[in-house]
Amino acid sequence: MVATELLSHLRRARDHIDRHSADPLDLDALARVAGVSKYHFARSFRTVYGQTPIRYLTRRRIARAQDLLRAANLTVTEVCMTVGFASLGSFSARFSALVGESPAAYQRRWAARGAPHVPGCYLFMAGVLPQSRRSQEPAPARTVSS
Repeated sequence: MVATELLSHLRRARDHIDRHSADPLDLDALARVAGVSKYHFARSFRTVYGQTPIRYLTRRRIARAQDLLRAANLTVTEVCMTVGFASLGSFSARFSALVGESPAAYQRRWAARGAPHVPGCYLFMAGVLPQSRRSQEPAPARTVSS
């Protein structure tokens, strides 16, 4: 049984996952958001939400990927990186396991139905999709020699 006062901490961590699912998140970081040890956090989160925090994060990422594959004109690799996966192989494997078909097959099936596609560049410009992490890093200082 989970103490009632812990529920708000777990909710805060779950909300953090919802808002930052595309960011690199791990159990230590999520436990810090909740303000408890990672082991207590993992046990309590599973008790309350019926799945581990990492499984919840993965499902959020896959749900976002489904939205993008249906509606955006992005490659599977772009979708993979946009939703927070670091590896196309792990993304494809998890997507296939949860959805029942590969990301490419899912995208083709929706395209065959005539689903509207928003150009990916519009989504990036509108801020719907995060810019690549590389473009967010400050440019290295240049030295000028005379």
